[in-house]
Amino acid sequence: MDGYLGVIVIVAVVALLAAGGLLLYFKPGRKAAPPVKPPEQPVLPEQEERPAGVAGEEGEGATTTLPPPVKPAEPAVVTPEIEVPPPSAGRMVRLRSRLARSQSALGRGLLELLSRDRLDDDVWDEVEEKLITADVGVAPTRVIVDDLRTKVKVLGSRTPEELRGLLREELLAQVNPDLDRTLHIQKHGERPAVALVVGVNGTGKTTTTGKLARSLVGDGKKVVLGAADTFRAAAADQLQTWGERVGADVVRGPEGGDPASVAFDAVARGIEEKVDVVIVDTAGRLHTKTGLMDELGKVKRVIEKKATVDEVLLVLDATTGQNGMRQAQVFAEVVNITGIALTKLDGTAKGGIVISVQRELGVPVKLAGLGEGPDDLAPFDPEVFVDAILGE
Repeated sequence: MDGYLGVIVIVAVVALLAAGGLLLYFKPGRKAAPPVKPPEQPVLPEQEERPAGVAGEEGEGATTTLPPPVKPAEPAVVTPEIEVPPPSAGRMVRLRSRLARSQSALGRGLLELLSRDRLDDDVWDEVEEKLITADVGVAPTRVIVDDLRTKVKVLGSRTPEELRGLLREELLAQVNPDLDRTLHIQKHGERPAVALVVGVNGTGKTTTTGKLARSLVGDGKKVVLGAADTFRAAAADQLQTWGERVGADVVRGPEGGDPASVAFDAVARGIEEKVDVVIVDTAGRLHTKTGLMDELGKVKRVIEKKATVDEVLLVLDATTGQNGMRQAQVFAEVVNITGIALTKLDGTAKGGIVISVQRELGVPVKLAGLGEGPDDLAPFDPEVFVDAILGE
């Protein structure tokens, strides 16, 4: 019995204690339990050694120190290497093979016709047609054919060697080796010679100007170039490139500026620097526009206030044929043309324009363009030209 009473007492005490705990838990105004403080993180060695204010540190008032910016390296200025061009003497002989590749078809065709067993009117008509097709011109063609018919009939020449000799003689006479083909570019005391380069757009005028300057530098002359073609955006840049290659100064003006002013300044620079030759590249005038042609005359008059215009070279494209002849005639009315620079002569079988343009204008072909290379402009040699037509 006593054991049961002890157990009952213990249970009653436990019940009273539990009831008291519940009253304390739900008592009003009880304070909330304080927040549990998170455990401290261990400090890493790298963080202990980092000084205050270093980039990456967080916190109010923290400053970030950045490395100084790296200044980009300035591009090196590349000075174009000055080239030493070969002299102009003998160029056409060296380039003869290029000329022969395009012109020899005319010579072979003529020799084949003349070598037929019977030279009747039909054969001579074919000879005449072949010459006209090669842009020799109607009048020169008739002279050549009439002279050949007479000589063949009188002399009885029929061997290939004899016929070739007769044909060479006639062609050479029409090309006229007696014309003065010298470029008149000698200094006048302290004053330079002046060459004016004119021509229609697309004939290779600016390129010819650059090649001519290169050729003269190769002959030991000091040159100044005038970029008076201010209406074509790329013309002055193109001429600048040609000048830099050989160390020739280039005088240029603003795009769309006054060409006469640029020409005047170029001549003034030439006098100041005591150069040998000033070459002025003019705009590629359309020969059908009178106003532009008048402006070309103005350029020449302005130059003559400072110096004499010694050469006026008309650049013609050999592939244009008789259209080039009309261009030449219009230019001749505006400026006193002294010579022809015939470009693309190596790329056409119509080399007869050499004969027709000289006959119509009384002006010699002085320069021949025989390729795309920088040294492919050559002084025109009549005998080399005719021999290239006829082949070996």
